[in-house]
Amino acid sequence: MTDRRTFVKTAGLAVAGLALGMKGYSTSLFSTVDFTSLRPILKNRKFTSRAVEETITTVKKAIADPELAWLFENCFPNTLDTTVNFKMIDGKPDTFVITGDINAMWLRDSTAQVWPYLSLTKGDTELRQLIAGVINRQMKCIQIDPYANAFNDGPGHSEWLTDETTMKPELHERKYEIDSLCYPVRLSYGYWKTTGDTSVFDENWVKAMKLVYKTFIEQQRKEGHGPYKFGRKTAWQLDTLPGGGYGNPVKPVGLICSMFRPSDDATTFPFLIPSNYFAVVSLNQLNEIFTTVIKDNEFANKCKQLAFEVENAIKKYAITTHLTFGPMLAYEVDGFGNQLFMDDANVPSLLALPYLGAFKPNDPLYLNTRRFALSESNPYFFKGKAANGVGGPHSGMNMIWPLSFTMKALTSTSDQEITDCIHTLKSTHAGTGFMHESFFKDDATQFTRKWFAWANTLFGEMILKVYHERPHLLKQMF
Repeated sequence: MTDRRTFVKTAGLAVAGLALGMKGYSTSLFSTVDFTSLRPILKNRKFTSRAVEETITTVKKAIADPELAWLFENCFPNTLDTTVNFKMIDGKPDTFVITGDINAMWLRDSTAQVWPYLSLTKGDTELRQLIAGVINRQMKCIQIDPYANAFNDGPGHSEWLTDETTMKPELHERKYEIDSLCYPVRLSYGYWKTTGDTSVFDENWVKAMKLVYKTFIEQQRKEGHGPYKFGRKTAWQLDTLPGGGYGNPVKPVGLICSMFRPSDDATTFPFLIPSNYFAVVSLNQLNEIFTTVIKDNEFANKCKQLAFEVENAIKKYAITTHLTFGPMLAYEVDGFGNQLFMDDANVPSLLALPYLGAFKPNDPLYLNTRRFALSESNPYFFKGKAANGVGGPHSGMNMIWPLSFTMKALTSTSDQEITDCIHTLKSTHAGTGFMHESFFKDDATQFTRKWFAWANTLFGEMILKVYHERPHLLKQMF
């Protein structure tokens, strides 16, 4: 089975490390003498960037803690080392990015995996081409099916071909998630703003973005369910949809349905609020691109109007007054007045809203919501002997996601909070030198997914941000 829930690895990982020639181990399990890189040897790396290699060398020198420096060296280049397949097709760059231990490309993960390298593209033409190639491939994927979340590298086999939905040979999985369409917008916009290169905004890009807009309009469900439905024969409740494949009912109020969360779990109430905020940000970015670059003011205005409608609907239906935390955001709503209060470690999450550009980190509404998400009032906040942090239904109860600590640090304004997050991440990698999908709250050697490139690269992004903005924090031992 090749969905994310399948890849569970537990205990005995130090022994596996010996087979890899690992000479240094986490201080949480072993006495440390030396930390030898766990990266593939140079000839086996999928892609090598001069700018990334220089950054690794520079940042490592600024990190006083040898184990933390080792983790950064292993994790930050993991996407380039192990998951990218770059080529030129018809004179244009094309990059297929697998998620790690699953040989498929998620629109979400592929953006998140290369995002931390954007700032390093100045003067590195090859790295810039690689990221342009990701954008080009994403546009092809969206045109194949805007309702799919994960794709094969061309026509291929998927164990999900029998799902009760409109599968195609190019699809690995067809779970409709708002964020799958927002992440390519985020990458396109970030690429343009960083490099000034507009070559990615070609005819295919325009067609794909108009499909994104069309899909969002369909999933406001003002005129019926729209064309998407999904069913799967499974014993896992969150792997399929109720309501004959259309999900639980909603009242059309201007919000956009997302039938699955960024964890690939089914939503309870289809108006997923973090993803709707992400859509607002993306639509405003599309408005800017179509106004400034494409010179299509009519479509730009449509994007702007939809963003305005969705944001107003969020304010009306998703903000409530919590008994403990005051005014805050619900995680999901249905437009009938029902609201679900939780947060999930996967991004977009309530915790991640400033990271995605939806809020300022000091916004009072966000801060109240953040306090909720990082408390035991969130049913997926777990306290244990190994750590206290946020998980989600995807990996099950009492399983904490390293993503939650990385995102907590990326959205924090507190030196102490960031330090605590780094310490936790350092102490819970279970001697492997890499981040994982999740780990058991009482024993970090019980974890899921030992090769999860998004978690690795995001960890590297966080350390790089600390290096640039709070370098004094890296001068301590964690």
